[in-house]
Amino acid sequence: MFIRLSKSIAGLVLLVIFGGLSGCSPRLMLINQAADVWATQSQEQEEDLGLAREASAFYLKASESLLRQTPAHLPLAQSVASGLTQYAYAFVAFEADRLHGADPKAARQLNERARRLYWRAHRHAMTALSRANPDLLAILKQPRPNQKVSLSTEQVGLAYWAAASWGAFIALSKDGPEAVADLPVAVRLAELAWQTSPRFGNGALASLMGQFEAARPGGLKAKARQYFDQAIEMGAGAQAGPYVAKAEAIALADGDRPAFETLLRQALAASDKRTDLDNQIMRQRAQWLLDSADELF
Repeated sequence: MFIRLSKSIAGLVLLVIFGGLSGCSPRLMLINQAADVWATQSQEQEEDLGLAREASAFYLKASESLLRQTPAHLPLAQSVASGLTQYAYAFVAFEADRLHGADPKAARQLNERARRLYWRAHRHAMTALSRANPDLLAILKQPRPNQKVSLSTEQVGLAYWAAASWGAFIALSKDGPEAVADLPVAVRLAELAWQTSPRFGNGALASLMGQFEAARPGGLKAKARQYFDQAIEMGAGAQAGPYVAKAEAIALADGDRPAFETLLRQALAASDKRTDLDNQIMRQRAQWLLDSADELF
């Protein structure tokens, strides 16, 4: 979540965040204007992973502060949830994976930090969603809901990040039965987004559906493969994420090293086609997984 703001806009945003304006209505108007600008410009991604990491902390904290003053602002909530989730995945959980063999204690500490960041992202996303749909969580918790609920197109991205961060939190909470018990609810939230806009994120949602299908009790690997293949098709083969997700969720779980390595090489090739931050993050993971194949199989 590396954003470029002009000095005047950045100054306005910080003035709003830290309370340098008085008067309820004018201040509320300026808060919403600042949130619009911040959410829009936060989508401009830095391609260099190092610069992205160095810049993310400030922007995430500033975005959170602004969001607390306008919690119903869906684009800003989506920006914060996505930024926290991506930061946790790329710079905290991945470092924990790399340290797991050499320093298990440090890896556990990093995973705990990642877990907290994922939950923070999820909480921001669900707060905004629940303001628009007050009964959403209660309905999702019912295995056979007697009430119908739907999302607007504008809410799909927020639901995606709420479900993705929730799933990542659960994956790092295997010793917490209460967290694991929420997996079906997270799956239902992703399904709700899928029903509204299955092509969201050029395959990102389809890939998440594949990961959930592979992870949930009773999930079907054939169905998970279909989701991953749809994600690859939706991304026109230029998104590295679905290849990496399929390699870890299907090939690694099956002990199929040739398929695992083929998918990861395809991820590397996809990242060459489009050098955005998402692909650079997944390229880094794909290369590490390839280098670690002897330990994984």
